[in-house]
Amino acid sequence: MNPSFPLLEKIDSPAQLRELPERDLPQLAEELRGFLLDTLSRTGGHLASNLGTVELTIALHYVFNTPEDRLVWDVGHQSYPHKILTGRREAMSSLRQYQGISGFPRRAESPYDCFGVGHSSTSISAALGMAIAAKQLGSERKAIAVIGDGALTAGMAFEALNHASDVGVDILVILNDNDMSISPNVGGMSNYLAKLLSSRFYSSVRENSKKVLSKMPSVCELARRTEEHVKGMVVPGTLFEELGFNYIGPIDGHDLPALLRTLHNMKALKGPQFLHVVTKKGKGFAVAEDDPCVYHGVSAFDVKTGEMLAKAATIPTYTQIFGQWLCDMAAQDDKLIGITPAMREGSGLVKFSEQYPERYFDVGIAEQHSVTLAAGLACDGLKPVVAIYSTFLQRAYDQFIHDVALQNLPVLFAIDRAGLVGADGATHAGAFDLSYLRCIPNLLLMTPSDENECRQMLTTGFLYRDGCSAVRYPRGNGIGVTVNKELTPLPIGKAELRRQGKRVAILAFGTLLHPALAAAEELDATVINMRFVKPLDVDMILQQAATHELIVTVEENAIMGGAGSAVNECLHAHQCHIAVLNLGLADSFLEHGNTPILLADSGLDKAGIQHAISRRLSQLHAD
Repeated sequence: MNPSFPLLEKIDSPAQLRELPERDLPQLAEELRGFLLDTLSRTGGHLASNLGTVELTIALHYVFNTPEDRLVWDVGHQSYPHKILTGRREAMSSLRQYQGISGFPRRAESPYDCFGVGHSSTSISAALGMAIAAKQLGSERKAIAVIGDGALTAGMAFEALNHASDVGVDILVILNDNDMSISPNVGGMSNYLAKLLSSRFYSSVRENSKKVLSKMPSVCELARRTEEHVKGMVVPGTLFEELGFNYIGPIDGHDLPALLRTLHNMKALKGPQFLHVVTKKGKGFAVAEDDPCVYHGVSAFDVKTGEMLAKAATIPTYTQIFGQWLCDMAAQDDKLIGITPAMREGSGLVKFSEQYPERYFDVGIAEQHSVTLAAGLACDGLKPVVAIYSTFLQRAYDQFIHDVALQNLPVLFAIDRAGLVGADGATHAGAFDLSYLRCIPNLLLMTPSDENECRQMLTTGFLYRDGCSAVRYPRGNGIGVTVNKELTPLPIGKAELRRQGKRVAILAFGTLLHPALAAAEELDATVINMRFVKPLDVDMILQQAATHELIVTVEENAIMGGAGSAVNECLHAHQCHIAVLNLGLADSFLEHGNTPILLADSGLDKAGIQHAISRRLSQLHAD
């Protein structure tokens, strides 16, 4: 029997939410939390973060006139309550599924999603742009950014805070602080102070006093310092005050009356405002409260026990392969240093961080810093390994070029989530790394086709001393080969013949080797496991061009500028006049959904590869 949500089922928009009497909001919060648990237990998704933002989401939509008032969520993995209250309750059953709604805010999905997100620390910049636009256009609409304590570690957030104080427009930044439990100073006294400091009376007295005291500079300075010290004794807002914000908080983010009163007060205040809200990840679901990291992103689970319903795969993921390799190599070389920008679990560094804590550095959400930190380490003889998602490495592109490659430093990049990433969709897909990396000088770039090659390539890159190196591997499980525990490097720039056939030579990069081999059986085609994108095995390419009538490249990367383009350039440079077919990801952002479905849609499964080659052969023969 499905649970009942009588209040929630009547709300299809924030306008209907605002018609409810305030006394009904706690019940609505309870129903919304129950609906989240019921839905996500079947669909999976981000759980702990969304349970923690239920009251805050209700309060924001209750106080502000959304969508006219702009509400920007940072990262967006905590926006499920927002989606539910903005007309997408019924669509939640399709969350993160193929052709269903996204797990992140998307402008194309709803007018309430005023800014598309997925990466961290963009909210303040976006909301500031909206606040400036409102001023320029003479609009009274509000701009609100909701950012987590983790996202606030990124430099971009502080760049925006610094600029906001300089511009002086009306903007409200809400810090959703969910890293610590509700501390003693977040309670009755703190909530009372927040309501007092955000009130019109306090604001009016404060501003009028400034006008009077401005005529008495020495007294004015004494008053300013006194106010800062008094507030500093009870609230940790000195930093934000120095940045030009009026800091309020911290307040209990699960106390709806306190949230509503404070937001009502702050809505009327002018200039940059900063509200510090403390919430608890996993709120209302005991197992998620106890272990919010495990319940950050979940598959289907049992609501009563919290037990995940999907059985653990027996085949290791590429992330696990990397994590084990890192520990194995660290045991052999005490100069190895592991670095990650806030992705310890996601990038497979948990075991390494426990075994080698003094050689492990989590720099927070600071991708640029992680790369330049590695460069500094390499300058003085250490051997850094940067574990980073493909989509997040994009944020440190300048540092990759300027600080690592230009100086020819031996830094190894272990690039996770290369290619399609399934339910997380376009914001997290690693669709461009081969394109944006292969043009960089002094780089060794590799694409493993299975678990063993992943270990071998990581070893190859780590031992490479003539420049920087990168190994890009996909999300998910390997193919189940028996893993060789030896730390054996590969001969650099050498491809391997995997199947000898006729007429067609398929040059496969990475894990798409396997559907290429399957398609080749039907076509009697030659298949080459290219392994290296840079340097290419030129001799192998020219040999295949001389003995076949069609060269086909296959990669899980954008076709434009990717590995196939590198092969085209090679053939052109050697004046090889042969038909070429490049297969890869199209010039578009792919939707979220099951990875095999997305690969099939992209023509990169066995059937798609076979069909594309057969069609191209038919065209050649017709010509």
